[in-house]
Amino acid sequence: MPDPEQPAPAPTRSIPALRMLPSRPLRWLLQGCAWLCLALGIAGVFIPGLPTTVFILLAGWAAARSSERLHLWLWQHRLFGPMLQDWAAGGRVGRRAKWSASAAMALGAAVVCWAPVPSWVRWFSLTSMACVLAWLWARPET
Repeated sequence: MPDPEQPAPAPTRSIPALRMLPSRPLRWLLQGCAWLCLALGIAGVFIPGLPTTVFILLAGWAAARSSERLHLWLWQHRLFGPMLQDWAAGGRVGRRAKWSASAAMALGAAVVCWAPVPSWVRWFSLTSMACVLAWLWARPET
């Protein structure tokens, strides 16, 4: 019988099976992609307009096909793990991540609107951000 004084263990989500690719050069390429996406995701925390969640999801996808060690580290990481676990549980994105992405894109849109850039760059950037935001807010929440 469980002791009522002891806190219940935190629920853990099982780690999805790796889908390793047979070709060694392709695994190296995907592992490089995973590390690059991880670096861009970390940079996205500090650089307005650069997404974090998308790059972490791409890093998780590439790591699951190229490196068991990196995949397990990402899946169990205290910051990146919940993003990957929510996505694996049905493509869910947390409300906090949605608001953070919206704020970062609003700041990026303001910079693009006031910067001396060609009008096609401005419209392309604003349209891309609007499409990403529409897709993001259509995702189920955690």
